[in-house]
Amino acid sequence: MAGSALRARGLAGAVLAGVAWGPLVFDAAQAQEVARAAGQDEIIVTARRVAENLQDAPLSVTVVSARDLDDAQIRSTVDLDAVTPSLQFAPVAPLSGNNAAAQVFIRGIGQTDPTAGVDPGVGIYVDDVYMGSAVGGVMDFRDIASVQVLRGPQGTLFGRNTIGGAILLQSAPPGETFGGSIRIGAGTDALREGQVALDAPLSSALRTRWTFGARRQDGYVRRAVDDDDLGDADTYTVTGKAVYQPSRTLSLALRGDLTVSDENGAPLVFAAINTRAAFAAYSSVLAGCPGAAAPASPSPGAPTIPAIDDARCANNFYNDGPFVANGTFDTASTLENWGVSGVATWAIADALTLKSITAYRSLLWTGRRDADNTPFPILHTDYKSTGRQFSQELQLTYARDPLTVVSGLYYLDAETQDRLRVTLSPPGSPPGGTFDRNDNQITNTAFAAYGHATYTPIRNLAASLGLRYTEETKGTLPSQFNEANPANAYVLRRRFESTFESTTASAALSYRLSDAVFGYASLAQGFKSGGFNSRFNAPVPADPATGAAALTPPSFDPETAESVEVGVKLDPTARVRVNLAAFTTRYDDVQLTYRFGVAPYIFNAGRATIRGVEAEVDVRPTRSLSFDANVSYLDDRFDAVEAVRFGGAAPTSVPVTLASRLAYVPEWQGSVAAELDSTLPGDFALTTRADVVFTGAQFFDTGNTVEIAQTKDVTTLNLAASLEPPSGRWRLRIAGKNVTDEIFPVAGNSSLTTGSGYAEIAYNRGREVVVSIAADF
Repeated sequence: MAGSALRARGLAGAVLAGVAWGPLVFDAAQAQEVARAAGQDEIIVTARRVAENLQDAPLSVTVVSARDLDDAQIRSTVDLDAVTPSLQFAPVAPLSGNNAAAQVFIRGIGQTDPTAGVDPGVGIYVDDVYMGSAVGGVMDFRDIASVQVLRGPQGTLFGRNTIGGAILLQSAPPGETFGGSIRIGAGTDALREGQVALDAPLSSALRTRWTFGARRQDGYVRRAVDDDDLGDADTYTVTGKAVYQPSRTLSLALRGDLTVSDENGAPLVFAAINTRAAFAAYSSVLAGCPGAAAPASPSPGAPTIPAIDDARCANNFYNDGPFVANGTFDTASTLENWGVSGVATWAIADALTLKSITAYRSLLWTGRRDADNTPFPILHTDYKSTGRQFSQELQLTYARDPLTVVSGLYYLDAETQDRLRVTLSPPGSPPGGTFDRNDNQITNTAFAAYGHATYTPIRNLAASLGLRYTEETKGTLPSQFNEANPANAYVLRRRFESTFESTTASAALSYRLSDAVFGYASLAQGFKSGGFNSRFNAPVPADPATGAAALTPPSFDPETAESVEVGVKLDPTARVRVNLAAFTTRYDDVQLTYRFGVAPYIFNAGRATIRGVEAEVDVRPTRSLSFDANVSYLDDRFDAVEAVRFGGAAPTSVPVTLASRLAYVPEWQGSVAAELDSTLPGDFALTTRADVVFTGAQFFDTGNTVEIAQTKDVTTLNLAASLEPPSGRWRLRIAGKNVTDEIFPVAGNSSLTTGSGYAEIAYNRGREVVVSIAADF
């Protein structure tokens, strides 16, 4: 069966099996019958919280089934940008030093700071539950039935604010009969991975599913000092899901998951160093670098480090390429992420459904990194974070022609204890450096009420209107000082709180011109709350611009987005699908990272406009041959820039100007895939597939630092072949990712213009080959 047909069949079954909006809770077998009755080309989505045909949904959404994830070698969330226009999912968030920390951007809106005091710009949901932390966003796809990526603000249908977009992951539902599947694989860099899934129904009304997955792989960056490998994988995941359906009108689902990892550290290497930077110069003088001179001030000054190949000199001779790290500070990346959720769905009447989603999550992680990637103690960070999150959402859905209404109430209570120790070497510090403590208790309480109505006055015309009210209270309780003088606090040791309120709206008008043509126009507003900065390396001065007293942590305001979109969805034949969208987003009070001293602060930098065009194409010329393609073009610019100052001083990092570009916004992005199904002797099925993925040049930071940017366009080629017997009970597969071995940057962080003067960068792994076998039992 061709890839397009597999996508449609798998999605309709999986999505409908896991989500119920009417008086009947679908199981897997019933959902498959619905899909076949509707035709193989129909793809069912729940992006608007109701089950509907993708081609009738007035929004931009990319939908990928479990089988398509496997076919396209989408092994984790970081690979989703290969099949999704306008999505950038960076596999490394340098400031955290943790391998599971994500930087996610949709249509140019996201967040580069992964810490708890800053909300992600893109929401990730697993089985309707919002994942509130950027750490943990990098996750392997194990037991995932489908993925939906929604582009643009999504506030009036979701409990949490999602200003840039949302990624919805739906896990596989429990089966009706005892059985399961097993998958094992091996590949590049000593990759060993495996997963077992078991369906164990306890009765006709109570079904359970259990999974265990593990992945181990050597790192691809070598630490010169001890031969440790960075960027390694050592992760284990356990999940359990129980669905109890005592009647056709009531369903109760309980889900739990645990992910544990213990790894050597993020694959960050040396990018550049500023030889005028005081920390590097002072360290070089202490080490005996010939000709080095240390300035009296920790600010960058005159050239102080000679350009000679001498290990005692902190200069650019420590750049040993994309796969060697020259740092000596002990690095590590650990994660313990577990959560439970309960979902109750009650069909009160034929047209009325009530849904309750209750969830709790605990997150413990560490991240240690040598930011300068030299043997000197210029700047090292040691993060330890412990957090918990409780959320409760109630949804009430009315669905009877010509009106559908989805309404909800949402509550979130989250608390995180961050413990950050920073090693740095300003002039006059001891030879081993000095140690800053940035400990902080961060709290977030949020309440939201939302409603979204769709009215169909005549058969082919539909109008939608949504409204959302949000109130959030962010709090911080800091304890921040230098260990040499704990009494000299950088900020007051008391709780600070701010409350943010917002009312946002959405509207859409759609019309089906014919069976082959569907068009829509929409407006969506998004909101992401503000908060407090939490990292300092000196006592915070008074700020005459805001009136804040000395030792008061600087706050930042919310950012907002308003997007206007027009789109058309075309089905000219049963074998061709083309979805097109064009949008303009006004992005106000953009939260960007500046540095005051060496510490990164978030400030509202101004206003930007992002315009774009996106296309997704699915062509199946024969039953055995399919083509899939997607492409996006983005154009971003700053319309206004705030002159950011704090304590009367300008930032030490490069300021944003009207000529600056937003981070993670490649001008062009896209992929083309071809899949061919063949029949071999003995009726064995051979499936071969080729994917070409293109990503344009892009910056990774506010200052558009060239030393850590992806300065060239990147094109990669993926190839795969799989073999299945007539029974379909097992599948043998060999897959090559990036077979031409292209090497390119994927993330970076720069402090080149500050006293620390370093820049760090992470590259992709390179070519990977995986051989796997999967079997059902």
